[in-house]
Order: sequence, then structure tokens, then C-alpha cells
Amino acid sequence: MFEALSDKLRKVLKDLRGQGRLTEGHVDAAMREIRIALLEADVNYKVVKTFIDRVKVKALGQEVMGSLSPAQQVVKVVYDEMVEMLGGTSTQLIFTKRIPNAVMIVGLQGSGKTTTTGKLARFLAQNQSRRPLLLSVDVYRPAARQQLSIIAKEIGYPAFEAPEINDPLELCNAALRECQLTGYDTLLVDTAGRLHVDEELMVELQQIKQATSATELLFIADAMTGQDAVRSAEEFHRRIGLTGVILTKMEGDSRGGAALSIKEVIGQPIKFLGVGERYDAIEPFYPDRIAQRILGMGDVLSLIEKVQAEVDQDKALELQEKLAHDKFSLEDFRDQLRQMKKLGSLDKLLDMLPSNLLGGMRMTPEQSAEMEGKLKLTEAIINSMTPQERRDHALLNGSRRKRIAKGSGTSVQEVNQMINEYLDMRKMMRMMTGGGLGGLGGRLMGGLMGGGGGGGGGGRRKATKRRKKKKR
Repeated sequence: MFEALSDKLRKVLKDLRGQGRLTEGHVDAAMREIRIALLEADVNYKVVKTFIDRVKVKALGQEVMGSLSPAQQVVKVVYDEMVEMLGGTSTQLIFTKRIPNAVMIVGLQGSGKTTTTGKLARFLAQNQSRRPLLLSVDVYRPAARQQLSIIAKEIGYPAFEAPEINDPLELCNAALRECQLTGYDTLLVDTAGRLHVDEELMVELQQIKQATSATELLFIADAMTGQDAVRSAEEFHRRIGLTGVILTKMEGDSRGGAALSIKEVIGQPIKFLGVGERYDAIEPFYPDRIAQRILGMGDVLSLIEKVQAEVDQDKALELQEKLAHDKFSLEDFRDQLRQMKKLGSLDKLLDMLPSNLLGGMRMTPEQSAEMEGKLKLTEAIINSMTPQERRDHALLNGSRRKRIAKGSGTSVQEVNQMINEYLDMRKMMRMMTGGGLGGLGGRLMGGLMGGGGGGGGGGRRKATKRRKKKKR
């Protein structure tokens, strides 16, 4: 997400840093480029004007221009103002001691309300120890209530079903009673949508808000629709009073206009981002982390949280011990590949690392998909080995490699490449662990290298070149 905008802003700020002495002319030129980049990213023009004015005033102030490194100070000003534009601080959902707390999910048809209701239920249960009950009051769209019931079963949390009731308010009252009787502390209400904002929809939402005493009214906005999403959010907020926004389909939005505009326009924060189709593809919205991603500073905190959530700590310690004693086997290599899969797509992981650390390297979703396909091939090769072969690669003679190639549907050459890469990675990880990069950093970098190595691309070519040089 934000790829197009990020590339342009990084270039502008890089050029600014390259100036030996910063003048007002340099700042003006940079601001013009940033203004164009934001407008091309479909950011609301009033928001762009306010942002540029704030940055310019601070950038030309004595505190910045009189500093030892004014160019870096300007970058900091741009970052600070971008954080402010995105909302300033992260805002969580508000819950009271009352049972249940109702959370209304509202928005236009097709924005992803029903799927987001399921994602949010799963997130609240797993991260905030809430006990959610899902409810659909969309009695108009065919099979809308059945859709939520199917999602509820897939995520493993209950949905309130009363097929004999076809009135939204009656459904709300019945679901509230169910929560009080059974102890569910959060009622997630998936409301009906329309193709456009209309009077009938707004009246119904106002009635549901009153009936449930909703503590949160979350507008679901499709990030791909840009300023259309912002205008719709503005109208919903004017009529029913929103408490926050969830932006969906962020993984497909390279511009980011809605994310950068919505808080300034409606005055309510973005609380979550939908970043994929899976039910775990929802993230709390952190303005500072998003600003860091946009400006090429990475988002290491989110990456660490993701690793900590997915990596088995006991297995990680066991792996570190094996590395220290040179006992990292092909079985362990396969486990590392599986851990990498849990962390998500490689392009999104690389996007969380600072651009200077990667030397400007970026992986496209297409390259990521290709790499993940090759990782599966690597796993298939290892799966075709016997347990003894996975534990001791020295057993892999020529005849065994032919058998493995046949069993995995690959060639002997591919089997040889994979084994050579495993040996290269083993050496690299042992060196990193020995150099004090064990623990989280070592596991993460080791996992990333395992992903790159198994890809069969640049890693294999470099390893082959090194071996040829040794032979010479």
C-alpha cells in the first residue's frame, strides 16, 4: 500500500538531503513536488493545502534553518505533519462495563462490511479478550444473514440467528437479550448498505443506534474508491455520528488518498486497516507507523509484533541452540519456511523494513507470488526425503537425489541447488548467531534469507558463482 506515493516522496526527500546548504528556494521546490505527489495520490485538495502550509511554515522557521542539518530537520517536519494528518495517535475501540457493548458496522454496499465484521470479531477475541456475538440486520440483501453465519462458523465465533424475525430492530433487541443471558460482552451489528446514501438507510441506522446504545459506530470504507469513500464517510458522520473508520482493501491501494484525507475531513480516526482476504488480515491503525512506511523508514515495530505473534518461542530457542552447535538440519530448514508462510507475503514483509537497509530494493506482489511458489517447491523436495535424510544431509548421495527429484516432481539439478542453498544458509545463520544476532533479529533475518534462498533466483545464482570461483 502507498507504493506510488511513497516512491515519489522518497525521491523528493532524498534530493533535499543531497543539498549541501538548504535555501528557501530548495524548500519551495520540495513543497511543490510533495503537493503534486499528494494530489496525484488522490488526497483531498484542502487537506493537501493545509499540510503544505504547515510544513512550509515550520521548515522555514529559525529552529530548522539554523540547525546543523536543516535538510534532515525538514524531513522530520514532513514526518511529524504526516503523522498529524493521519490522526496523530492510535485510537482503540471504546468499551464500557455494560454488557453487551454494541458495535455498529455501517457503510455502502460492497465496501466489505460483512467480511470486516468477521475479521473484527476474531481480532477482538484474540487480542482484547472480548466475547463477541455477531448479528446481521441486513434483511434486504438476499442471503446477507446467511453470509455472516458462514463467516462466523469459519472464524469459530457465534452468530445470532433468528430466521423467523425480519425486522432489524426486533433482531437487535433479541440479540441484546441473548448477550445478557449468555454473557457475550460485545455485539457486532452488521447493518444493511445501499449503493448510495439515502434517507431510508439513515433513519434505520439512527433507530438501531438508539435501540442498541452503540458505543462504536464504525464506517467501512473501500480504500480503492479514494475521495468517494471520504465523501460517503462525511455524510454518514453528519447524519448518525461516527466514532471511527475501518479502511478495507488497503493491500490493493497504491495511492492512499482515503487514508491520508479521512481524519482531516470528518474529524474521526481510522481505527483499523483491512489488508487482505484472510480473516486475520486486519491491523490496528498506527499513524506514526504508516507515516514511517510512506517515507521509507519502514515499520519495524509492526514487523516485530507480527513475528512475536506467529513464531513459536520455544521452537525459536531450540533453533538457536541447534545453530550454536551446528545442528541445523533440513527438517529445521523446512520449519523455517513454514514459519515464513505464517508471517504473510514477502513483499509486505520487505515493505516493513527501512528502504536504506534494503538498498532501495522492493518486491512486487507478482515477484512475491513467484517466490512463494518456489518456496513450495523447496518444501516439496524436503518432504520427499526420508526422516533420516532430513536430519543428516550427508546421506544424500546421487541415487538418493534422483529418487527425491522423482518424488517431488523436480529435476536432480533443482534438488542439488536446494541442498547447496541450505548449506549456504546454514553457514550464514551460524555466523549471525555467533555475532550476537540471535534471538528475534537472527530468527527474522534467518527466515528472510531462507525465503530468498528457497526462491531459486538470485540466491542460487550467487551461490553457484561462489562455488565456481572456489573450484578455480
